[in-house]
Amino acid sequence: MEIQPSLNELSAREQKRLAITILSHLGIDRRQIASYLDIHEDTVQRWQGNKEDDIRIRDRQHPGRKRTYGVDVEDRFIAFYCQTKPLGDAGRWSLRWAEKHLREGDKVVRASLSRSTMHRMLNRHNLKPHKTRYFLQITDPDFFLKMECLIERYQNPPEYLFCFDECPGIQILKRLVPDMHPGAEGGMLKWVNEFEYIRNGTTDLFAFLDVNTGAVQADFHADHKKETFIEQFRRHVGHYPQEATLNYIMDNLASHCCYEFCQVVAELSSVICPPAAELKTVVQRRQWLQSDNTRIIITFTPFHGSWLNMAEIVFRLVGEKVLKDSYRTPDELHKAVEKYFQEWNENWAHPFNWRYDGKGLHEKVVQRFTSTLSYSSSEITLKYLTKSSQLMINMIERNWDKISLETWKKLFSVINEQEELLRKAIKASPQPIVKKKAEDALDQLLNKVNLINSELETAA
Repeated sequence: MEIQPSLNELSAREQKRLAITILSHLGIDRRQIASYLDIHEDTVQRWQGNKEDDIRIRDRQHPGRKRTYGVDVEDRFIAFYCQTKPLGDAGRWSLRWAEKHLREGDKVVRASLSRSTMHRMLNRHNLKPHKTRYFLQITDPDFFLKMECLIERYQNPPEYLFCFDECPGIQILKRLVPDMHPGAEGGMLKWVNEFEYIRNGTTDLFAFLDVNTGAVQADFHADHKKETFIEQFRRHVGHYPQEATLNYIMDNLASHCCYEFCQVVAELSSVICPPAAELKTVVQRRQWLQSDNTRIIITFTPFHGSWLNMAEIVFRLVGEKVLKDSYRTPDELHKAVEKYFQEWNENWAHPFNWRYDGKGLHEKVVQRFTSTLSYSSSEITLKYLTKSSQLMINMIERNWDKISLETWKKLFSVINEQEELLRKAIKASPQPIVKKKAEDALDQLLNKVNLINSELETAA
C-alpha cells in the first residue's frame, strides 16, 4: 500500500497537483480548474494524467541537466547581490553589472554566473532587490502604550470624538494638455495625464473627522502656522454645546502643543491655564492637554505613528477622487474639494470600522532593531540608539509575552556582540548631552538584558 504524504510535506507544485486531481475527480471542468488555480488549461491537462483513476500527487522525475552550481554558490551570490553595493557605500547591482563583475574574478561568490542563472536564483527565494519600499522605524519609547490608548478610543468612542490633521503643500497643477479619458481616440483604457504642467502654487487642507458619524469638516488655508491652526480649532469647537466634553486625536506637530494652544483650550473649557513657567517644555504641555481636567481632551498619536490617525483616511480618499485632476487656480481646487466633502457628508458619510489591533507589530519592531544592530550598528545615530534602547526596555517590561523567546534571545545576543562598537560610537560623539543620554540608555538596556539572560540560564 502506498503511503500518501501529508500536506505540509508537499511542495507548492505538488499541492497544485493535488488540487487538480481532487477537482478533476469531482467532475469540475478543466477551464474552471485553470481559472480557480490561476494556471493555464494546458497545465491542467498535462497534470491530469492519462488515466482517470490516476491520483498520484508526487511529481514524476523530470528530465534535464543537473544544477551547475550548488547551494553554497547560490547562498554566496544572494548575500553578495542583496547585501553589498557596487560602489562601496553606494549604488545598487543590476544583473548585467553583477555578471560583468563576477566574470572579472569576484572573491566572494567565486563563480562566474550568467544573468539568467542569477535571475533564477533570486526567483527561487522570491527576492526582488531591484524594488524599494519605505518604512517607518518605530522609536517612540511609549509607542505601544499610546497605540493601545488610540485603539481603545476607536473601539469605544465617546460621544464627541474627532480626528484632526493637516495636509500641507498640496500642489495646484495645470496640465498643458487636457486629460484623455477612457474611450477617447487612440484606444485609451484609462485616464491619461500630460507629463508637463504649470505649477500654480500650493495650499494647505485642514480636516476634522467625526469618528462616530464619518462626517468631515474641512477648510483650506495658505499656511499651517499655529495662529491658523488655533483659529481653525476655535471655529470647530464653536459648533458644539459649551457643556459637552470634546475629544480630539492629532499628531505631534509643534503648533498642536504650543503654549498658545494650551491657553485656548483653557479658555474654551472655562478654566485657568497654568502659567508659562509650569508648561515650559513640550512634554509638560502635552501632559496638560491630555489630562481630563478640561472639557477639551487631546490625545496625541505616537511619534512615527500618524497612520494611527483616522484623518489620514480622509486625505487618501480626497487625494484619489479630486486632487489628481488639473486645476488652473487655488479657487478651482478649493471648490472641487468642497463639493466632494459636501457629497460625502450628504450621501456617503459613515463611521469607519477600525480593525487594526497591532497584532504582529511588536515582533516586527524587535526584529528590525536586531537587524539594524547586526548590519548597520556603525551607521546608526545616537538619537536612534537612545530611543530604541528605551523602547526595548519598555517592551521587555510591558510586552514580553507578545514577542517569541527566540526573537528576544537573538536581540540579546546581537546587543552583547555589538556593545563594543556601540560604545565607540558614543565616545566619538562631540555632543555631551546626546552622548550622556545614549550611554545611560544603553547601560539600562544591557543591565536588563544581562538580568534576563541570568534568569533564563537559571530556569534552564
